[in-house]
This record gives sequence, C-alpha cells and structure tokens, in this order.
Amino acid sequence: MSPPCRPKGEYRRAPPEGTPVSTDCTSQPAAASEAWHGLETHEAARQLGTDLQQGLSAGEASGRLATGGPNRLPEARGRHPLWMLAAQFTDFMIVVLIAAAVVAGIVGEPQDAVAIVVIVVLNGIIGFVQEWRAERAMAALKKMASPQARVIRDGQPRIVDAAELVPGDLVEVEAGNVLPADLRLTELAAFRVDESALTGESQPVEKRLGAIDAPDLALGDRVNLAYKGTVATYGRARGIVVATGLRTELGRIATLLSGDAGKTPLQKRLARFGRHLAVVVLVICALIFVAGWLRGEPPLLMLLTAVSLAVAAIPEALPAVVTVSLALGAARMVRQQALIRRLPAVETLGSVTVVCSDKTGTLTLNRMQLDRVIAAGEARAALPAADDAAAQATPWRELALAMVLCNDAAADADGGYAGDPTETALLAAAQAAGLDAAALRAQWPRAAELPFDSSRARMSTLHPDPAGGVLMLVKGAPERLIERCTERLGPGGAEPLDDAARHALQDEAESLAAQGLRMLAFALRRLPQAPASCQPADADALECELCFVGLAGLIDPPRPEAADAVAACRSAGIRPVMITGDHPATALAIARRLAIAGADARALTGAELARMAQPEFERVVGDVGVYARIDPEQKIRIVEALQRKGEFVAMTGDGVNDAPALKRADIGVAMGKGGTDVAREAAAMTLLDDNFATIVHAVREGRRIFDNIRKFVKYTMTSNAGEIWTIFLAPFVGLPIPLLPIHILWINLVTDGLPGLALAVERAERDVMQRPPRPPQESIFAHGMWQHMLWVGLLMGGVCLLTQAWAMHVGSPNWQSMVFTVLTLSQLGHVLAIRSERESLWRIGLASNPMLLGAVALTFALQMAVLYVPWLQPIFETAALGAGELAACIALSAVVFLGVEVEKALVRRGWLYASR
Repeated sequence: MSPPCRPKGEYRRAPPEGTPVSTDCTSQPAAASEAWHGLETHEAARQLGTDLQQGLSAGEASGRLATGGPNRLPEARGRHPLWMLAAQFTDFMIVVLIAAAVVAGIVGEPQDAVAIVVIVVLNGIIGFVQEWRAERAMAALKKMASPQARVIRDGQPRIVDAAELVPGDLVEVEAGNVLPADLRLTELAAFRVDESALTGESQPVEKRLGAIDAPDLALGDRVNLAYKGTVATYGRARGIVVATGLRTELGRIATLLSGDAGKTPLQKRLARFGRHLAVVVLVICALIFVAGWLRGEPPLLMLLTAVSLAVAAIPEALPAVVTVSLALGAARMVRQQALIRRLPAVETLGSVTVVCSDKTGTLTLNRMQLDRVIAAGEARAALPAADDAAAQATPWRELALAMVLCNDAAADADGGYAGDPTETALLAAAQAAGLDAAALRAQWPRAAELPFDSSRARMSTLHPDPAGGVLMLVKGAPERLIERCTERLGPGGAEPLDDAARHALQDEAESLAAQGLRMLAFALRRLPQAPASCQPADADALECELCFVGLAGLIDPPRPEAADAVAACRSAGIRPVMITGDHPATALAIARRLAIAGADARALTGAELARMAQPEFERVVGDVGVYARIDPEQKIRIVEALQRKGEFVAMTGDGVNDAPALKRADIGVAMGKGGTDVAREAAAMTLLDDNFATIVHAVREGRRIFDNIRKFVKYTMTSNAGEIWTIFLAPFVGLPIPLLPIHILWINLVTDGLPGLALAVERAERDVMQRPPRPPQESIFAHGMWQHMLWVGLLMGGVCLLTQAWAMHVGSPNWQSMVFTVLTLSQLGHVLAIRSERESLWRIGLASNPMLLGAVALTFALQMAVLYVPWLQPIFETAALGAGELAACIALSAVVFLGVEVEKALVRRGWLYASR
C-alpha cells in the first residue's frame, strides 16, 4: 500500500532528541562500519561537523574534497602514454620486421635498415596519436555524462558533480534519482528506495528517520540510511553524506559495478575479418618469398619484402580507427545536443526504423499558447493588435480585458511569466497584442474574487468600474459557463442569448476541443455595487445572468522544427510514432499537424491496449502512429511488439518507470532536461535539449559516421590489395620484384596516415536521409564494397605492372621509382574518388573537404621529395624522374581515379551493385 501523499515541499523531520527506535531484527550482521543508523540526526550532524539546515560552507567542502578525495569508485586506469606508445611495437609482425631490418643492416646496407626502422617508428607514432585521441575523446564523453547531485551549501541549493560530494554535505534527492553517496536521512516525504542492486531485496524499502539501537544490523534493515548506487522510486528526502567513494557500502563491493564496456559490434566484425585476412596475407607473403627466392632474388631482400608487405597489408589498426571515428563522432554529436552514453549507439543509429517519441516537450514546446480566439461570431488565431480598429470593438476589448484581469499569473523578474501554464499563456497573448497588463491591473484593481473550484469549473474576479459600479469577470469551462449566460456581447453591445444560440456556442467549443484545444469561455456581469459577501458559498448567486464574451482555445504547440524533423524521418525510411499520457484528441491534433497521423487516423489508448491480446496487438502495431493515455509500463509492450515485426526501435522516456522500455529498445533515448537519473542511466543516448529534432540530427550524424568508416575501410583495404597484387603477380608475369621493403613501408605511412584519417571528417552524402535504414546485421562490405576492393586493387596492381613493363621495355633505369610513384599517386587518386559512394568528385566539390585536400597535397609533396631531394634519394633508393617519366606516372595513376568515377556513374544509373 502506498504511503499517503504529502503537500509539495512538506517533509517529515527527525525529532530533535528522542528514544531510539527499537528493533528485534535477527538478520546477519553488517560489515564493520560506523554505526550511523544508531545515531540521531543531530548527533550525526555534530560528528560530521555540519548544519542540518545550512549544510557545509563552500570552503569547508573544498577542503574536505582535497583531503578525502573525490566521491567515485575505482575505475580501470587509463594507460600511460608511454605504454600506449610501446604497445605500437609489440605486434609480432612489427617485431619480425625490425629484427629483419637489423640483420639487413649488419650484412648489407645500414642506411636501409635505419630507414626501415625510422618509418616503423613513424607508423607507431601515428598509431599512438590515434589511440591517444580516442582515449581523450572517451574521457571527455565520460565527463559529460557524469552524474550530478543537488546539495545544500551555505544554505543555498546548488547542482554539483556527484564526484564533488564530501562527508557532511547536505543532499536532496527525489524519485528517479540515483543516490550519489551513503546518506543518513534527516528529512523525508513518503520516501522509498530500490536497494535490489545492493541487498537483493526486490521490493522498494520505505525509509524512516529515527535512530535504530542495533549495532549489528543488516544493510537492508538500516531504514534510516540510503546507499550510493541505489534508486529513489517514490517521494523526496534530505540527508547528510556519511560516506563517499570506496568508503560507501557500494565501494566495499565495487566489483558489482566492474566490467568492461566491450567492443562495439562493428569492431568485433572488423577484428574477426582482420584475423582471417591476416592468415591469407601471410600465405601470400610466404608465396612471394618463395617465388622471389626461386627467381634468384637475394633471400634477405625477399624476407624483408615479404615481412614489409605483411605489415602494410594486415589491417590490425582497423578496430582502433573505428574507435577513434565513433568516439570523435560522439563528441561532435554533443554539439548537436545529443550525448551518447553507449558507444555502439553511434553505429546502430543508422539502423533505426521506428522512433517512438513522447509528445510533451519533445515534439511540442511544453508551453501552452493561445491558438484560437472567438468573439461576436468571429474567429481569429490571436487577439487583434491594440492599434487595430477591431481591438477597440466592444467584444474584443472586453475579451482581452477578461484575459488579463481574470488571471492570477504575473510577469516574473526574468521577463517571463509565473503561474498556471494556461493563465501565463493568456497573459502572454494579451501582451503580444500590445496590451499593458500592469497598467490595466492598476486601472482595474481586484476588489474580490471567487477562486477556481473544480465543482464549479470556473473563477470570478470583481473590479471597481471607473465609470461606476463593479465589473465581474468570469472564466471557466465552456460547458459550465455558457449555461449560466443569458446574453452575449455583440458588435453593438449585449444581445439576448436563447437556447439555440447557447447550443451553437457549446457545439463550437466542443468542435475545437475535439481538435485538441483546451477551451475556456469568458463572460462578464455588471453589478451596481459591490456585493455584501463574496465567498464560495455566494458563487451561485453571483455567477448568474452572465453576458457571454468569447472563447479562447489553447494548445501546447509543436516545436517549430518538429514538422521538418518528422518529414526527414519519413524520407529516411523511419516511421515516427507518438506515445503520450495525454488525451487522445490532443495527441491526434498534434500528430496531424506534424504529419505523424493522417486525417482519418485514430489514437490507440492505454485502456484499449490493455484489453488486446498480444497476437492481436502485433497485427495492428505497424499501423498505429499515435498512442494516448499510455502508462510507462505499456511502453515496453509496444517496443517488443515492434521488434517482433522486425523493426529497429528508438524509444524516448524520462521517468523511472520508463527505464525498462529504454533498456529494451534498440536505442533508448532519455531526456536531459526533464529526465530522471534512472532513465539516463538506462538509455544509450540523452537529448540535452529534450527535442525530437535532435533525434533526427543524431540519426543523420550516425549514418554519416558509419559511411565514413566504410570509406576508410574501403580505402585501406583497396590500397593494401593494390600493394599485394603488384608484388604477388610480378614473378608470375616474368618481372622482378617491383618495390623495395622501404617503398612498401613508405606508401603505408604516407597514404594510410593523413589521407585516411581525413576521411573521418567527410561531410554527409546528399542522400544520407533519403535512403532506407541499414539492416543491423548487414555486413560493412555490402553494397558492392568487397567487389570494389577486389577489382580496384587488381586495377591498381595491373597499372603498376604495366608501368614497370613499359619502363623496362624502353630501357629506363628509373623503372622502380616509377612503379613506386604510380602506386602512391594511384592511392591518392583513389581516396579522392571514394569521398562519395555515388556522386562524382566534381559534383561534391574538390575543396569541400579541405582537410583531405591538404592531406593529399602534403602526401604528393612528400612523394616528390623522396624522388628529387638529393639526400633522400639514397635512403629510399630512388632516382629523379624526367619530366616525361613523371607525366607518364601521373597519367597512369589517374587510371584508378577514372575507373572509380566510371564505377560510380554505373551505380547512379542502377547498373551496378545493389540499390541503397
């Protein structure tokens, strides 16, 4: 049975001093700790040096934080940068390469060995920078997602990071909060806590205040304490922090919270692919070594070549690159008000097929606004402006006056309005029409009032009339107010109101209410003098023979950007669904304005859903766009029914009871402003602005990030394939090994490095929100990607071998430098061509990714440097190419770029690969 509700703000306080509450508990004794449960609140406060009303001072709290440390549990420490750097050189193939280079330096040319080691070190530095950036990005995300607490310091409430709490802090908590520290409760209002994570108790524990005289008491029986990590499920409380961090009960069993976040599904698939590919590459490299040896090539050279090729071709860095892309992408999403709490959510956002959204505050402004006003038979969207001739007409003038005077709302210090949302909306509408509410209220002071009463469904205010007598203004529900009117205010003044006219006004009000508007009626009565008594008992006598003035319809309107966001959802193949606890008519009105529901659509109510069997519900769930009067518990049923139909569901929620549905959904989305801690912990993403459009922005960004990861994988794997085919096929066509080990490592360094990373900042494709969602289990190599890697890699290798054969045929001594250059420039042309999977480079603009353009220009300059700078030539064993040879290299390397552009043209015409 639920405890009785108390008025808001009313706590039950601990007695100043009293007899401790006795207990006959025979539960297991608790772990040894301070017996805070045995102390009265004033004694606990004394021992902790705090005040039960003022809390600690900010200076004292700062000092205690410096002494006692932050209120957090131990985490897996981030790796030291030096260990990160060292880890880049622990891969088996890297160790083999360095060993082979050292051997080559001893028995051959030492400059070759030095150059290879330098390039390996540079590669390691690039890998270290990538990993370090990923750690920094993840740390930034974690900091943004850190829990907060409401604390009283210097007598003032403030919000601080939970990590800053110290023993003695006075903390306030309410339903939905995760307890930030161990607390000795000092005040409470029907407070219950779910302690199942700590004690295994399945039912929430009702808390009490009195001291408990039992030293050896089990945790679950210490009902005047609340523990870090448990969840407040009902009521509110205030308590003193008695333990933080490792000293909390949760800290004693911190292993309950341990566990690695694990890799994302994409990382796992790429790591698995990389292991399989490594086996293939090692077999190919072994064949290359044997083939070269049989041709008479020096064994040490062939060993270095084979190992260098293996190092370059095995994509061991792909999972790390995915981490960087996802983490940095998640950091960028924060700027769009979407905080990613689970990294896999970034890659799975592109698979969402249904977005189930709350209405109030997410699709709407969560602020009532005047939507329709009616006076003298004329309907308007707003009151006429004060300088409009219509505003001077009797009905409109009196309606505006009633909206201002028969109203308890007032302007606040911040320029907004304080009071009931309906009344603040009326006041805002009057002031928007140019009326000076303060001046009108000064001119028409309130002499008396009949406050709103639910049985009457109306309120009245009385004002001395400057012209004599008293003006009584009445506001209330149309069905209760119109029946008490005998006249109506027309353009020429008061007119008789018969039954037919009354029914017509009722029908008009009901019609507008059916469109989701909250309707209010206004009336007036002129009294010759102030009534002798103006008490609730006099209401019937005073609120009669009224003169009807007009109607006002209010609504919580859709956010301005919500309609475009819904349209973007539909064009992206995502079905928006509204789920609300509001009235069906209101829900449908908003849904129709936003095109979530059609004109003939109806809302499925919670009562109707409760009566439906699951198979029956699953048959209709794909057609329902609006759910009204839905309990939070019913959300999980909606999610499961959609998932059984094969949908990938994003679900919004803000309450404690929403947490199961948020966890069950494929993407749980919590509210950052109005949501509870429990909802945010259960969700994969938090909307910092509680805005539906932010979900759409996040989906768009998620698709962009995944596209760019695909492009990076395509670029890297195709480049590796080109290098493998060039060296693997050369002996089989009667050509010597075309590249030296240092050439392979150099290409891997300059082309996989800057240009590859610059793909991560590529803009979204034009059609990113015009294509259907990606199936969650779809391979990253789908839509022609593996075919592209195969044929473009072969084309790259073929062009290189053609260059080698032609240069050797014409007797050029620089054939090796030419092959080296063609392979490098081919990869640069390839990275420019794959910036879009469909559109031509010229359409998206050569300079639209300045970072990539700069990376390509720098890589080209570095390649020219190894060809033409005299002191680099002996290191890289290159020779300066003549103008004709360089022109031939540029022309031949352009073949790859042109080939990919032709491929994209065929894709655009639907002649190649699966449609996206």
